[in-house]
Amino acid sequence: MEKYIVELTSEERKKLSELVSKGKAAARKITHARVLLQANESENGPAWTDSQISEAFGIHINTIHGIRRRFVEQGLQAALERKKQDTPSRKRIVDGEVEAHLIALRCGDPPNGKTQWNLHLLADKLVELEIVPSISHETVRQALKKMS
Repeated sequence: MEKYIVELTSEERKKLSELVSKGKAAARKITHARVLLQANESENGPAWTDSQISEAFGIHINTIHGIRRRFVEQGLQAALERKKQDTPSRKRIVDGEVEAHLIALRCGDPPNGKTQWNLHLLADKLVELEIVPSISHETVRQALKKMS
């Protein structure tokens, strides 16, 4: 595994120290700042090893390696932030086309014997019309809430 050397400027050290001392950020971001501070090769002496950092902060060595790599290749901000996914974990059920059908259904007349649409009826109708293979009433609720 390639070793990425972290060399912080005095300004970066100050920014990270403030971030850690204030504690007004996401826990993950503070932990990443601590990792960078301990991994820093400075004139004050050698940095901690990855195994020392791992043991001290209770995080996996691969995480430390990723933080080091992002700092060296992309800079301080990338090392502090969570890496964005290249592709989402799963495909969205309600896209623009499904939203259009949902709005059309919601604005239309309710089924016979009903005075108005409810979430369960809308979800069942979307499946019945084969607009989506399956959908929960909660997903319908979230989609309607987002649109209004």
